[in-house]
Amino acid sequence: MIEVKLHDIGEGMTEGEIVHYYVKEGDMVKTDQPLVEVQTDKMVAELPSPGTGQIKEILIPIGETVQVGTTLLLIEGEGADKSHREDQPEEQPAQTVTKELTNKRITTKVNRVLATPYTRKIARDHGIDIEQVPASDPSGRVTEEDIYQYINQSHEPVIEETLEVEPPQSNSDEIPFRGIRKQIAQKMTQSLYTIPHVTHFDEVELTRLMELREELKADGISVSVPAFFMKALVFALKGFPVFNAELDETQETIKLKKEYNIGLATDTEDGLMVPVIHGADRKSIQQLHKDIKDLTQKAKERKLEPKHMKNGTFTMSNVGPLGSTGATPIINYPETALIAFHKTKKRPVINDQDEIVIGQMMNLSMSFDHRVADGATAVAFTNRFISLIENPSKLMLEMI
Repeated sequence: MIEVKLHDIGEGMTEGEIVHYYVKEGDMVKTDQPLVEVQTDKMVAELPSPGTGQIKEILIPIGETVQVGTTLLLIEGEGADKSHREDQPEEQPAQTVTKELTNKRITTKVNRVLATPYTRKIARDHGIDIEQVPASDPSGRVTEEDIYQYINQSHEPVIEETLEVEPPQSNSDEIPFRGIRKQIAQKMTQSLYTIPHVTHFDEVELTRLMELREELKADGISVSVPAFFMKALVFALKGFPVFNAELDETQETIKLKKEYNIGLATDTEDGLMVPVIHGADRKSIQQLHKDIKDLTQKAKERKLEPKHMKNGTFTMSNVGPLGSTGATPIINYPETALIAFHKTKKRPVINDQDEIVIGQMMNLSMSFDHRVADGATAVAFTNRFISLIENPSKLMLEMI
């Protein structure tokens, strides 16, 4: 009888949670066949079979956390590789396929595909052998998008037949979950699962900026508030380039982008679209105003082209006109941060002379990737942005 135990698979682990069993009692298994998926505080590991035989008993249920050394299951068989038995446990770690959560290191002696636990779960739920799914990523990692594409290609006729044979059992309306809406859902799921989101909230007074807009309007110059926001964001990003960046886990680098391509989250009938203002640092506020208006119109009229949606480095969302007062926005993966601007309200504020006056106040919320940046950096970034917006003369000086 072979006891398959949870052993120390690296990083000095002391315990692990049982995430999934690839086998059930009575199954025949071969040496190095994956048996169980274990989650530690630093990585996910697949424990392979140390020999050939039959699964006699599974001792630990899914979801339970156990200490290193705990026997997880028993294998009975004559053809077991004795080098893997309990009397030689030191050789077991070399057979383990380990995948750090940050994907910083892959240690493997088995030809196993790369995929996150969530992606593997999607494959299991749909009865898909993940090793048969082609990877679109150059690194060989299989993503949830690859799984869905494989499902659509392999099983679409079956799905259509099922829909025809089994009519709806309840009186309800249905909205097709495909196309742009499905892509948005997949992108949001990928972002939330991959990125540890943190949202920082603050407020900014727009009184002086609004006064400047009125002055410009009197001179025949019309500039939207989002154009000022975008210009101020560019200067803030130059001071804090970590937010104009992309984390490359496979190369273990944070790529600080030299281009400032600001995505503009836009609400359309088809869902949320994010056209990109390319080279925002090289454009005047008036040009930004024109580009924002043009791309927003294209998005609403379904006239966006692929070139309008590519290579964003940071995203802003102006939801204030819709009446929003706060949110925890989801980052536009693989970017590092997204900032949302909410409704502007007139509220009592104290001016520089300690007088109570009516000011135009706006809330903002900024979500960022906590793997790449910390809270203090996010606060410093928004402070820089707020300083430029509350004192638009500083913004004008930055442009000279």
